Amino acid sequence: MRTFVFGKLILLALLIISPVMAEEHASISEQAASDQIVSHEGELGQDADAGHHSSLPPVWLVAPFIILLIMIATGPLFYPHLWEHHYPKFAMTLGSIVAVYYGFLMDHGVLSLMHTLEEYIAFIALLTALFVASGGILVKFNAVGTPWINGLILLGGAILSNFIGTTGASMLLIRPFMRLNEGRLKPYHIVFFIFVVSNIGGGLTPIGDPPLFLGFLKGVPFFWVIGHVWHIWLVTTLAVIGVFMAFDMRTPASDIVPKEGRTVEIHGSKNFIYLAIVIVSVFMDPAVITGFPSLQKIFHVPFGIREIIMFSVAFIAYKTGDKEALKGNEFNFEPIKEVAYLFVGIFATMIPALQLIGAYARDHAAEFTVSRFYWFTGSLSGVLDNAPTYLNFLAGSLGKFGLDISSINDVQHFAAGVESPVAGDSHSIIYLMAISVAAVFFGAMTYIGNAPNFMVKNIAEQAGVDVPSFLGYIFKYSIPILLPIFFVVWWVFFNL
Repeated sequence: MRTFVFGKLILLALLIISPVMAEEHASISEQAASDQIVSHEGELGQDADAGHHSSLPPVWLVAPFIILLIMIATGPLFYPHLWEHHYPKFAMTLGSIVAVYYGFLMDHGVLSLMHTLEEYIAFIALLTALFVASGGILVKFNAVGTPWINGLILLGGAILSNFIGTTGASMLLIRPFMRLNEGRLKPYHIVFFIFVVSNIGGGLTPIGDPPLFLGFLKGVPFFWVIGHVWHIWLVTTLAVIGVFMAFDMRTPASDIVPKEGRTVEIHGSKNFIYLAIVIVSVFMDPAVITGFPSLQKIFHVPFGIREIIMFSVAFIAYKTGDKEALKGNEFNFEPIKEVAYLFVGIFATMIPALQLIGAYARDHAAEFTVSRFYWFTGSLSGVLDNAPTYLNFLAGSLGKFGLDISSINDVQHFAAGVESPVAGDSHSIIYLMAISVAAVFFGAMTYIGNAPNFMVKNIAEQAGVDVPSFLGYIFKYSIPILLPIFFVVWWVFFNL
């Protein structure tokens, strides 16, 4: 049996940072910290900038990120044995190239690395806690999958993702969803599950998806998103589920006969308490609770009380988990291990890409229309972490209206509605709607757009399901299915 991976996860993040980081970080002045255009304490995303334009990284430093994406796309197809056994080394090596450059050659580079480490630990702490807690809950549907039943489960999962996050909902429902369709399970079942439950479904609350939580930390009211985009969410969710049902109606019914008994059985229900603790701990942040202690500031460590609680919950949930539930779910740490290794490389290698994008967004914000914010935020959220992409374009849109993302009052003012200084331009609310929708929805375009995508893919592969490759997912499913729907969303709601 695999041993628990907490120590490994922290070690992986630490190894990618220069050994001199801690010593240099302590000597960085407050002025250097203020040079960060968009920074946050313990957020789940990535820094948007690490200094003024004079300290932007060279364009060639984006190469490790591009190489890593290419390897993620081609490894399982063309050199699967090499990739399966050595992908951690590839991710770590490419990440180290960027880390070394930032550690020794970039102005305030150590500060950027420290912020990235904080964000990675917060990111993996949340995913690990949700993964383990939900993995100890066994849900059994005493029924046979049909298009209507499957559609209802996807809709229920979309709603649930706004309460326990896309990761929690995905881990809770993916195994019962596969069991329900035993004998007729096809690749599209997994793909549409990722579309709806792992991404689009979480678009109504800050708990649902990391970009919206970062907006909440910055000052967007908690119920702002659901109040302004619920109709877009509903139309999009139903449209994707409708396409899924059209696919599913063409698949022959299973000849498996349901057993007698309750329609739904749940084992390990005590883990719902652990999930509740994780969700509450998400808000234990100085940006949410005034005066809440920050271990990062007090002890100069790359984690806070929130992360300690999350890792502790994961450990306790695993040790005290219902054995029948864990066995029934075929629970193991392989999915979270894959995410931990690959995303430590992704987090590190995308630092220069995000900084260059952030600088571009600020420089060109004045000429950006609502449409450009929608498509730029969306297209980049599919290949970059959607949380920092959201922050970059939120900062750009605020700048367009003469506001500053570092001011909670400015963000609240922006969310409440500000008239554009440009004659004939749109109201600020439509900009925030476009950025929020695009960041969440377009995370479904690739396996790396949102962390649960990779986890669902890994669980399905372990179950022997024929899951599409990285490129197959994009060209066979997300582009022909999602892109037209997202185009209609833009045409109807944001083509201004």
